[in-house]
Amino acid sequence: MKKYRNIIFYTVTIAFFSCLVYWFLIEGKTLEAGENIVIKESKGTMWENFVESFLTNLHHPLALLLVQIVTIILVARLFGWICMKLKQPSVIGEMIAGIVLGPSLLGLYFPEFSAFLFPKESLPNLQFLSQIGLILFMYIVGMELDLSVLRKKAHDAVVISHASIIIPFALGIGLSYFIYKEFAPDGVQFSSFALFIAIAMSITAFPVLARIVQERNLQKTKLGTIVITCAAADDITAWCILAAVIAIVKAGSFASSIYVILMAIAYVFLMIKIVRPFLKRIGELQAGKGIINKSIVAIFFLTLIISSYATEVIGIHALFGAFMAGAIMPENVKFRNLFIEKVEDVALVLLLPLFFVFTGLRTQIGLLNDGHLWMIAGLIIATAVTGKFIGSALTAKFLRINWKDSLTIGALMNTRGLMELIVLNIGYDLGVLSPEIFAMMVIMALFTTFMTGPSLDLINFLFKGRKSMIDEEADENTGKYKVLLSFDTPESGSTLLKLADNFTHKMNGNKSVTAMNIASVDELHAFDIEDHEKDLFENIIDTSQELKLEITTLFKASTDIENDLVNITNKGNYDLLLIMLGKSIYEGTLLGKLLGFTTKIINPEKLLNTVKGRSYIFNASPFDDFTLSILDKTNIPVGIMVDKNFESADKIFIPIFDLSDFYLVEYAKRLINNNDSQVIILDAAGQIRKNTEIRELIRNIEHIAPNHITLYNAKTIEKDFLESQDLMLISSKSWKSLIDTKSLWLSDIPSTLIVSNP
Repeated sequence: MKKYRNIIFYTVTIAFFSCLVYWFLIEGKTLEAGENIVIKESKGTMWENFVESFLTNLHHPLALLLVQIVTIILVARLFGWICMKLKQPSVIGEMIAGIVLGPSLLGLYFPEFSAFLFPKESLPNLQFLSQIGLILFMYIVGMELDLSVLRKKAHDAVVISHASIIIPFALGIGLSYFIYKEFAPDGVQFSSFALFIAIAMSITAFPVLARIVQERNLQKTKLGTIVITCAAADDITAWCILAAVIAIVKAGSFASSIYVILMAIAYVFLMIKIVRPFLKRIGELQAGKGIINKSIVAIFFLTLIISSYATEVIGIHALFGAFMAGAIMPENVKFRNLFIEKVEDVALVLLLPLFFVFTGLRTQIGLLNDGHLWMIAGLIIATAVTGKFIGSALTAKFLRINWKDSLTIGALMNTRGLMELIVLNIGYDLGVLSPEIFAMMVIMALFTTFMTGPSLDLINFLFKGRKSMIDEEADENTGKYKVLLSFDTPESGSTLLKLADNFTHKMNGNKSVTAMNIASVDELHAFDIEDHEKDLFENIIDTSQELKLEITTLFKASTDIENDLVNITNKGNYDLLLIMLGKSIYEGTLLGKLLGFTTKIINPEKLLNTVKGRSYIFNASPFDDFTLSILDKTNIPVGIMVDKNFESADKIFIPIFDLSDFYLVEYAKRLINNNDSQVIILDAAGQIRKNTEIRELIRNIEHIAPNHITLYNAKTIEKDFLESQDLMLISSKSWKSLIDTKSLWLSDIPSTLIVSNP
């Protein structure tokens, strides 16, 4: 009876209260007497009424906004992904996505669909949300600025930064002199038009530049430090100038704007001298807790909103207030990182793409409908590149930086990206920029951002005679046995390092071990990359000290981890790459569950049939796509580790199913020589006994290291034997056969190294 108790209670409760509701509805009908009740009559059929209601809901402002957001995010992510595959910053793809969804493409070829998706009456909602996204984005940009770097390492960087602002600024004023008559909107003063063109020429996209520096592994070099410092100083200076320009444009003249500028100075003083110490104190109270409670989050968001409101009211735009609020955040790296994680996903993934599309809806490339207009667009691009690229490069060269680094600085400082679009939209909203000049400037922003990657590649090509640090390290290690291990977590790195030590322990100076981590650039921030790297390698370095193993650490931020791993492996002349196979490959999956019902022994005869292609059960690969790609593209042997609490390779088991697997004996020999390992070779197919040459090779190993290698001819391997081994060495081909035939009881095997033979 107990098991039906809940069912009876549920049924009685629902039935009783349903009857009660029905009774009230019936009785409520009597209350309508004397009331003027209007009953809406249906004019059409049920289907027609449904269609009419559906179309009304489809055009409802909220429904329209939601479908716009879905479309924008999908298209922005698609074009961002394409650009990342082309080795370009994803922001370029998002900028292109905005233009594609605007009148330049979608509106041109599919005007009806464009009018349905982005009707004019819906644009204010889109603009409002995009502005919220920009405020959050500028808050993040402010937080990513490391002001301590500016204080410590300004020197040459500030000289380059300010030169990279004043030179393009002056050229922008000069350009405005020639295009003012033709392109300035009616009623706009020359000074307002010229100042906005000039500041648009002078801007650098700090977030994009920081990502490129990380991706190219320059952040720890002197060059990377100079460029990041230049960009930070550039950002602060440019936004201060922009605030002054906005004040002048809104006031109509410099004299009229003097009160606005004085209020802006007072605001900055208040933020630095009063608000910043207050926030710093709050940050100190939270230090070491690892979390930020909701009250603290509320305080910082209120600071952001009040700061943005203050600068908007003063007349220097809300975005400057957001930037300032981020810049005065407590300098504790972990604290900033925690807060950025709360804001970044919503700002960058959800709201910021709306800004790109809103900009695209304003960009009418079709207005540039004759050769003269395209010549002016080319002149704008040439002026922008000359001022920023060449101006920065020549200044760096004047400061006695070599030509390669000077040109690299110029190429990076010429990156404009999203920051340029923000400036252009402000100018458009103020009525200073006409639709034609706005479209030209958007094209300039795209071009100068897109050219950064190819320019850096060209510079490296032209100066390829100069050896990089990796090249010098490769020369230094020529003739050594070189092992590269690539890890995701500190724990997996320590395991792979122990294995690498087993392979090289007694080689003394004839070995080179490199521990590498390649992290997604999207998961990193410029200001905390050093701390992130330190935390990541701390465990590895401790393990290397315990093993008395000298290692080289290599950290790289990447937009394409797979290809970067392959390129580093192939170009580094390594002898062996060690990576970890994730547990998800054999545990917790459907395949893993199926394998759980197999026999508890390895049956060599059954496996032999599988190797010969007689009994395939599964066609699925035992490796994930990432591992398969590494195996396919690398030109050196790859060791894929299946970790079962590996500590040391003292007892080794090597099943040989085919003579093509015999290269594994070379690895066994290396383990015997360097780790005194005990090796058991299973002649699963009976082919070793028939091959005189192989038997002779095994005898030679026995002669050099007596009692360290044993040839085993048993038909089956018991569970107890497997569990007593420290490591199984197996070829990638045979591993696939074991998985395909369900002949391997995966819970019983020891730690396993799956070795490929390229």
